[in-house]
Amino acid sequence: MNPLQLIGWLYEHLLFEPILNLLVVFYNLLHFLSVPWALGFAIILLTVVIRLALWPLTTTQLRSSQKMAALKPHLDRIKAEHGHDKVRHQQEVTKLYKEHGVNPLAGCLPLLLQIPVFIALYRVLFNIVQVNGDFLTNINQKLYFPFFYLKNIPDTSFLGFNLSSKPNQWHEIGFLILLIPIVTGLLQFVQSKMLTPTASKTEIAKESPPAGPAPAGGGVGKEKEGLEDAMSSMQSQMSLIMPLMIAFFSYGFPVGLSLYWNTFTVIGIIQQYIISGPGALGKYLPSKWRK
Repeated sequence: MNPLQLIGWLYEHLLFEPILNLLVVFYNLLHFLSVPWALGFAIILLTVVIRLALWPLTTTQLRSSQKMAALKPHLDRIKAEHGHDKVRHQQEVTKLYKEHGVNPLAGCLPLLLQIPVFIALYRVLFNIVQVNGDFLTNINQKLYFPFFYLKNIPDTSFLGFNLSSKPNQWHEIGFLILLIPIVTGLLQFVQSKMLTPTASKTEIAKESPPAGPAPAGGGVGKEKEGLEDAMSSMQSQMSLIMPLMIAFFSYGFPVGLSLYWNTFTVIGIIQQYIISGPGALGKYLPSKWRK
């Protein structure tokens, strides 16, 4: 077995199949209890369980981002003082991180670990809401125990929608289904704004330059300020572009996938608020809801 085959085997047996079995267990339980729209609520339950399982990793990522935002004025001061000397600049940045116990990679690692889970969950949901072909055989052969087996194709209706339908079929289904990508985009916008630090955390404290002759190439500081302004503007634009992109994807995805994504986003908004507050969204909220 070559490395690619090994990775495929691990993905199939350690991620895809466990998630699929858990979803079917939730569905069978809700169906047994005669809960209406059992498949839709099973997707919500599965998403909640996955999100809670990833809660510690996401918390680490959010707290790391929060620490990095708090250090930004210090990083900008170091740039202003030592930006002309790359070696000294790197030494001062490393010293700052060590003094405050910050690891810049701590915010990236949790995100990278979540990606395989997201891919597996996406594939599970895509398979379960697309009931074309020999659906029961394809699903049942991946279940661990015979009493997990689906006897009938699940009802894919949920709150008046069909989990296998796509909003881009609105001309056949009706205009109401277009609410789904709109809601998806709005929720993503809320989370994007919350992930953006408040202005008070990101504004640079303007300090007077150190005494003594200005370093050679003093125009570099202005160039860096211009670059930082451009990056700040790009970050602001991304808080609009990303929700639009997610809404566009939701327009072409089955409703069941949007149900998962929106549930995941809502829990993410709650977690973000608990850990870091509303971020840049705070200026739109009543003062009692700000942190």
